Amino acid sequence: MRWTAGLFLIFATPALAASPQCAMPGPIVIKTAAPSAQPAVPPIGAAQPQQGKATALPENLANLPFAQHIASAGAQVSDLGTIHGLQAISARSGSQFMIFELSKDGAAGVSGVPIDLTVAQLQTVASGNITDVGEAHGFQGYFVRSGPQFQVFYATPDGQGLVPGVMWDAAGKDLTRQQVSQIPGAVPTVQIGGAASGGKAQPGQELSLLAKSTYGTEGSASAPRVFMLMDPQCMYSIRAFQALQPYVQSGQIQLAIIPLSVLDYEDNGQSTRSALALLSDSPDQIVGAWQSGSENNTPDPAAQDRLANNMVIANAVGLKGTPMFWWQGANGTPNHFDGVPPDVSSFIAGLRS
Repeated sequence: MRWTAGLFLIFATPALAASPQCAMPGPIVIKTAAPSAQPAVPPIGAAQPQQGKATALPENLANLPFAQHIASAGAQVSDLGTIHGLQAISARSGSQFMIFELSKDGAAGVSGVPIDLTVAQLQTVASGNITDVGEAHGFQGYFVRSGPQFQVFYATPDGQGLVPGVMWDAAGKDLTRQQVSQIPGAVPTVQIGGAASGGKAQPGQELSLLAKSTYGTEGSASAPRVFMLMDPQCMYSIRAFQALQPYVQSGQIQLAIIPLSVLDYEDNGQSTRSALALLSDSPDQIVGAWQSGSENNTPDPAAQDRLANNMVIANAVGLKGTPMFWWQGANGTPNHFDGVPPDVSSFIAGLRS
């Protein structure tokens, strides 16, 4: 469970700045699958830059756009020298830190620690489970699958190392997400028993459809219900949940938490594992298990169908990322909001309009 966002909030796409989400790179595709098939629902999130005082950069890093971006968000940047021909830096914010290897043009970085493994060795180990995802900013990328988990590796210029991680550009954009979005199995996919299903909800039917999902509630049953579609590992889902707690505790709203999985690609399948664990609990235990991080229990066999059903419903109501909120407006029509509300008090007030 990642209940703190910290340094990861430095990296963002500008389009998400107003109401950040853990975004999906494309539509959810509903496929026919064998009954035993497990839903695979990747990628990933983006993040909003922190608002902090810019920090000073070491002189040799001062002209590198990627380092400038990190420092402008208030993180402390340190020079780690060169590793396998790449400039390495660390970025620290509070108790959290990340290590990056920068591209030759200084405009991108891969978050990860290099390993002494050549591409040829990786190809031998991965056998047929490796896909070339192309080059960006001088980094040649390889998508490697190991059972239900997957990882992207970037080759170092000297050909003697690999960096397992995610590549970001100097604007905080996740480039790895773009590279893997066309790989079969590395796009949001939901697999349902024996027949394809899906489609968009008819206008006005969204709330009745959401009521058919598997969810847990928190708050007074007499309070207005707000459905929150979330990924258990999404930092923005966590942030939104925490921001809404005073309004839940004071009886102003009831949250109906719908577990989904959108971040598998970035967290090596942990989103699906966490969602399945939550959906193995009884509905009255889902929220508490999410809060406590109790997401490692063995999934109930029925949890796969519950997650698949939740994802079908999420697709039907137009999910583009998490969190997403739906509620009934004062005139009885369904309303929705994508991302973390920038002004929570205004968001709560708007539920009644």
